[in-house]
Amino acid sequence: MPFTTPFADRLNNVETSAIRELFKLLGKPGIISFAGGFPDSALFDVDGIREAVNTALTEEPGAALQYGATEGYQPLREQLAAFMASKGNSGVGANDLIVTTGSQQALDLLGKTLISPGDKVIVEGPTFLATIQCFRLYGAELITVPVDGEGTQTDALEQLVKEHKPKFVYLIPTFGNPSGALMSLERRRAVLQMAVRHNTLIVEDDPYGDLYFGEAPPPSLLALSADVPGSRERLVHCGSLSKVLSPGLRVGWMVGPADLLAKATMCKQFSDAHTSTFAQATAAQYLKAGRMPATLAKVRQVYAERATTMGNALKRELGDAIDFVQPQGGLFIWARLTGAGGKVADGAELAKRAIDKGVAFVPGAPFYASNPDAATLRLSFATVGLEKIEEGVGRLAQAF
Repeated sequence: MPFTTPFADRLNNVETSAIRELFKLLGKPGIISFAGGFPDSALFDVDGIREAVNTALTEEPGAALQYGATEGYQPLREQLAAFMASKGNSGVGANDLIVTTGSQQALDLLGKTLISPGDKVIVEGPTFLATIQCFRLYGAELITVPVDGEGTQTDALEQLVKEHKPKFVYLIPTFGNPSGALMSLERRRAVLQMAVRHNTLIVEDDPYGDLYFGEAPPPSLLALSADVPGSRERLVHCGSLSKVLSPGLRVGWMVGPADLLAKATMCKQFSDAHTSTFAQATAAQYLKAGRMPATLAKVRQVYAERATTMGNALKRELGDAIDFVQPQGGLFIWARLTGAGGKVADGAELAKRAIDKGVAFVPGAPFYASNPDAATLRLSFATVGLEKIEEGVGRLAQAF
């Protein structure tokens, strides 16, 4: 009798990432890819990171190369608190956050510490695909709240909270993946007030908030919580250096109530003992050196130009066959096919045709935990130069 591996039942609730499957098709020579969700490696501050590495190995080699505290390398926690304070999060001290192996680990720790099988969790529709997979892995029943050009529809959110009494609500208020939406200041306040009214935990994921193209976005939920009494203890904030410094460092962090951070630290200890101390020491020295503002200014300028170029090309080449809100930051354009003029209106079908024309993007349906909109798609402008963006959108038009 052949042996069958006895996998855990929880794996029945998750599927292989649709994006991962798509990437298998990108080996075709000459493909222009708008599919990736990562920053442009050409914009990494290699000199600054090299300097930070050398400083870390010169000043504290033992600490950088040794095991460390599960909560995080203390100098980095201090630098992260200062980094957050520079963006208005003045109430966060070094001991109010733990360092995670990317913000992705923060989501996993939330799943481990908060979700029991059958618990309800509210997420945006659409939302980060890995969040859907992660929370389902721990047995969550995901409830979807709609998103528009101003982010989460807060009236709908409050009704869902009343009806389902979720374990928590997960939001990406600032340039979300994949929607690119920016939640308005009014709605941010409404979310915090609702959290207090209904005694609901809110998780704010904020990996893209520093990548704005014009004016700075409204303050984070964490920053605004100082003005809404009772909201701070009902709020978790997840941050990351992956999109602004280097994904390879795998440095993220989580701010939250002390009892939650204690449980998350315990679970992290079981998982990886601690985030790489070498990576943490490098990040700490980089932040300490004061290079981040110049790095952010550079990437904002580049991404803004690419976003504008892609938006203009889409309007010119596709006209009324596609509808989207021009992003004010982040890495993505989230679009919807209208079917105008009898043209293709299914994102998955267009993706197949586009590959044949030499351009790739991600269909939008997998980003929904329920009631997927098959007409949607995500296009990333982050890693493609201006000429290639123009050429790629031209190829996309041919796929219609």
